[in-house]
Amino acid sequence: MPDELTIDDFLARPPGVPVIDVRTPDEFAAGHIPGAINVPLFSNDERVGIGTAYKQQGRNRAVGIGLRCVGPRLADLADSLLALADSADPRLHIHCWRGGMRSGSVAWLMEATSGCRVATLKGGYKTFRRWVLHSFAIPRKLRIVAGLTGSGKTAILKQLAELGEHTVDLERLANHKGSAFGQLGEAPQPTQAQFENALALAWRATDPERPVWLEDESRMVGKRVLPEPLWEQKQNARFHVIELPDDERITHLCNIYADFPPAELEASVGAIHSRLGGDRTKATIEALYQGNFAESCRIILSYYERTYQKCMAAHPPENITLHPFLKLEPRAIAAALITATHPSP
Repeated sequence: MPDELTIDDFLARPPGVPVIDVRTPDEFAAGHIPGAINVPLFSNDERVGIGTAYKQQGRNRAVGIGLRCVGPRLADLADSLLALADSADPRLHIHCWRGGMRSGSVAWLMEATSGCRVATLKGGYKTFRRWVLHSFAIPRKLRIVAGLTGSGKTAILKQLAELGEHTVDLERLANHKGSAFGQLGEAPQPTQAQFENALALAWRATDPERPVWLEDESRMVGKRVLPEPLWEQKQNARFHVIELPDDERITHLCNIYADFPPAELEASVGAIHSRLGGDRTKATIEALYQGNFAESCRIILSYYERTYQKCMAAHPPENITLHPFLKLEPRAIAAALITATHPSP
């Protein structure tokens, strides 16, 4: 019989053991365990039909329909799954929505026909989602890299990671840089559930005994929302504010965005039109089409600076540490933050 694992044991699988999600493509697309491979037992339409039969005609009728759907392709299914396992030590971790018939049936098939060792997830993907949402409520010691737009916070966070600090990159997980221009150059954002799933696993990968650095973000990173328990922890953490001259910040923003087509930049400016105001929006767009991205930045930064100062004013002064620098040198700044925050021996 296949082993039925708790969520902790399922996630702690040995390296090289694939996670197989046998739910439908639509279920998988809405959210899945990061790294899982979708090998659906039923198509989207087949699952709808089976579900309708279950409600209207009962379990036995639904099971019969399911068997007729999947029966002709069982051999191909088994071959496909076996090809995903390590030939020297064939093992698979399989799950469905509730850890019921779909994963159980596929697990039985693999053990009975191929000799593959299989484990299923007790409670299925539904249990994984409960674990995800619970994980953000576990208290952790957070350190926040903060600063005005253009302060190089993402680059500094990357250097903190390279220097051995524990970090979680919210913008990378959300496929968004967190500003009006944040979607430029990024892949489409994941679903909210998938953002939370990836965030929970990144959270899990950090040492609970050590501080974790995050970049200061608003409650929404693009269209993805930070889970409420994590947001509350972040808001109560210590903020390390990077202070840089305006020209340094504008140069940094030009390096990131100036090469995008003016029409794409204009569309991003349009997203904050109501907050910039008509005159500043017009001046910003004119500067874009004149090839003067630096001037556009100066206009837009006036809006972002007021917003950021208002947000920072909501934090107790004792939770804010200022770190002034003359140049944006991410590795040097990261090293200075480590020195300033690590206790003296």
